Parts: sequence; structure tokens; C-alpha cells
Amino acid sequence: MTADNAGRPDLISRALTASRLLTTGWSGSSSDSDEDAAVTADLNRGRPLAEAVVDIALYEAGRRLDVTVSPETIAVQLAANPAAFVWLGLREPSHAALRVVGEQLSLPSLALEDAAHAHQRPKVEEYGDSVFVAFRTTSYVDSVEVITTGEIMAFVGAHYIVTVRHGGIGELSGVRRSLEQRPELLAHGPSAVLYAVADRVVDGFGQAINGIALDVDEVEAEVFGRNSPSTTERLYRLKREALELRRSVQPAPQLVQRLNDGSLDVIDTTLRPYFRDVADHAQRAAENLGTIDELLWGAVQANLALVAKQQNDDMRRLAAGAAIFAVLTLIVGIYGMNFDNMPELHWKYGYFIVLGLMAALSYALYRAFKKAGWL
Repeated sequence: MTADNAGRPDLISRALTASRLLTTGWSGSSSDSDEDAAVTADLNRGRPLAEAVVDIALYEAGRRLDVTVSPETIAVQLAANPAAFVWLGLREPSHAALRVVGEQLSLPSLALEDAAHAHQRPKVEEYGDSVFVAFRTTSYVDSVEVITTGEIMAFVGAHYIVTVRHGGIGELSGVRRSLEQRPELLAHGPSAVLYAVADRVVDGFGQAINGIALDVDEVEAEVFGRNSPSTTERLYRLKREALELRRSVQPAPQLVQRLNDGSLDVIDTTLRPYFRDVADHAQRAAENLGTIDELLWGAVQANLALVAKQQNDDMRRLAAGAAIFAVLTLIVGIYGMNFDNMPELHWKYGYFIVLGLMAALSYALYRAFKKAGWL
């Protein structure tokens, strides 16, 4: 990392501006009090800066410097340590908190808006000498068979990386600890941190896919075993969760490939093999998810066919039973008309003959339907 500080913006000026923002706030100049209140509410949505900071540190030559850094003095600290870079980790910061950090590092305002409001699609956007990256994180809760999602966004420059996390998953403290134990990798600067974050996100995809795959195997066994209404409900729930997972996984290969293709000046080209490995894992995850989709669709089709067959079998049984009772009803109806000129009514054994005839016909019809597979 170069120690040349000539190309940097005026760091001291940005630090003073940030200090004024902390004390005066970010209210607009409009005289309309309702508009001012709306702007203030938007800026305060999320955690204030002090609560949003998960960790912040300066790194030089792959080592964490033993200096105290605060988000409000990043510019001053970088000016005092021109060969270092800063990694600031935030969780669900407010718009106002991000604006303070943005002033310190000259972050693009449009990207700050995205990071504050979250719910962004996965993407890579280049803004001059910085890059904004948005990932969607996933986790599969097996006990309730639900995919939970979050977001990790990163602002990457030559001397800084700011990671912003939204949601309850995608925690990065483990990533930081792991990188600090690999100084030879961390010496590559913010690009190394971005690689580690991307790797963590893609590993999460693999874990979620493995979890949902096990449940897909179980539900397939249910379809061809004890198929029930709960099986159908579970199938459609898994299908819905697989679709939610696809929204996170499908864009990942292209996103990581963009980080690897050499088109972004801020990314250290010596790390391309690392990003290529992550891109391969992301592509494999997308392919595995495609296989799960196919298995689920096949299970849904098989379940529908089995349900239709069960319904047809039930209808045949009902029709066969109705046919047998129709014949009996016909005989009983004829002898229930009570006409005077009905010789059979006066036979001594007529009642027993008719009962025997009804039993014989019922048995003959039962055997015929049984042979036809209707009973």
C-alpha cells in the first residue's frame, strides 16, 4: 500500500465537517416544520453511531495497530498513518450515522442511501475511486424450515473498508478474527477484507442449501410413503423457501466475478485467485440450488399425481358401492309396489328366494368390481 498522501482529499477538513454534523444534526433548510420533522425521522431511523459501531481498527502491513480510532476521527487517523487502512464495522446504522462516516471518507451519497435503507438487490457499483458492494446473506432455520435473510454492504476504497450489516445473520466478528490471524493476507488491504466477507456470504449459501436439501429428501420420502395433506403443505412451503434462497444465491456468481475480472481499480489484482475461488463456490451453490428446485418440482408433480390417483380411487369405490346398492334398490323397489297381480308375493319361499338373489347379485358385482380394480 502506497504511503503517498497527495491524492487524498482534505482529511482534516472532512473531520471538522463531521464534528459539526454530530453537534448540529442534518436538518434541512426548509421552513416547513413538517418536512423538517420527516427528514429528521428518516435520519434517525436505525442505530445512532455510537451503538452502530461493532468494531473499528487501523491495520498496517497486515497487523492491527494499537491505536484508538473513532468513526468521527477516521480522517485524522488516516492522515497520521498514511500506510494504514481502516476497517469500520457497523450494524443497522441510522442515516445520520452513515452521513458522518460518509463525510469522513467522502463516500457516495447514493450508496449511503442504499446502505441506510437496506433491502437492496445484490450488486457492485463503482463510484470514482471507491466501490459499493451489496450482498444478501442467508440462513436456514431447520426447526421451522424457513430461510432468513439479511444484508451486508461494503464501501471499499484504497485506505478504508466500511461494512454495514442489516438483519440478525451475517455476523462478521469471526471474519475479522480469522483475518487478523492471517497477516500475509490482510496485508493486501481492504481488498482482502472484501474477499473474506464475500467468502463468508457464499459459505452461508452452502450451509442453507445443505439444510434445505435434507428436508427435500425427507419430503420426497413422505410423498411416496405416508402421503397426507401435511405433506402437500410442507412441499409448497419448501418450494417458497427455495425461491427466497434463489433471490440471494442467483446473483452471487456474477457479482463475485465482477470483483475478479480486473475492471475495478480499487481491487488488488493479486487477490484475483481468491475471488475466483469464491466465484466458483457461488456458481456451485447456484447449480446445487437449481438441482433442489428440480427435485422439489418433481416432488410437487408426483404429489399432485398421487393425490389425483387417490381421488380417482375413492370415486371408483363410491361408484362401485352405489352400483351394488342400485341393483338391490331396484329389486326392493319392484316388490314394494304392492300390485294385486304379483304372483311372487304369494310364493311360500319367495322372500328367501329374493334375498338369495340379492345376495348373489351383490357378490357377483363385488367380484366384478374387485377384478376391475375399483374395490
